[in-house]
Amino acid sequence: MSKLAFEAKRKLIHVLGISYVLGYWIFLKLFSHTIAMLVLLSTLITFIVIEFFRINEHRKIPVIHVLWREKEENSLGGQVYMILGIILALAIFDFRIAITVILMTIFGDMAAAIFGIAFGKHWIKKLPDTAWEGVIAEFVVDLLIGYLIIGNWIVIIPIAFMATFVETVFPHIDDNLAIPVFAGFVGQALMLLFP
Repeated sequence: MSKLAFEAKRKLIHVLGISYVLGYWIFLKLFSHTIAMLVLLSTLITFIVIEFFRINEHRKIPVIHVLWREKEENSLGGQVYMILGIILALAIFDFRIAITVILMTIFGDMAAAIFGIAFGKHWIKKLPDTAWEGVIAEFVVDLLIGYLIIGNWIVIIPIAFMATFVETVFPHIDDNLAIPVFAGFVGQALMLLFP
């Protein structure tokens, strides 16, 4: 499997993050914020239990075991950080900020990986496997997401910059958690200053 095909399949798994948000929204409307958060937390607990068996017991998860990166073989997979980032965003930030940073995590990251691998010609010297083409693609996608949800450029540009910065500069910190936390913090602070 080529690197591009592998990353494309991995990033399609990221799209499942939308189902967590949809599940949260359904339980929020039917019951309450607390019930909706407990449903998300039960998903996180399930992932942690699965990861225990995958890492400690060396069990292969049917179908999706081929999508783990080598560095994830003995550590938590991205799905744990993804659901944790979603929980934190929905628990702490205004709904529009939370949705914005969650979608930036999903689609901005996807754009960075796919464009970087497919069209990368200008590589960043101190960041292996990182091309300017991927960084720019992520920033543009993040701006578009921010515009569609928030619409305030004073807020959008710094959020998109922070999401892109975290994705690019912190390769050893899982971006599925870092993007919602860092970009959400910036967005929430700016929304308070420029409502």
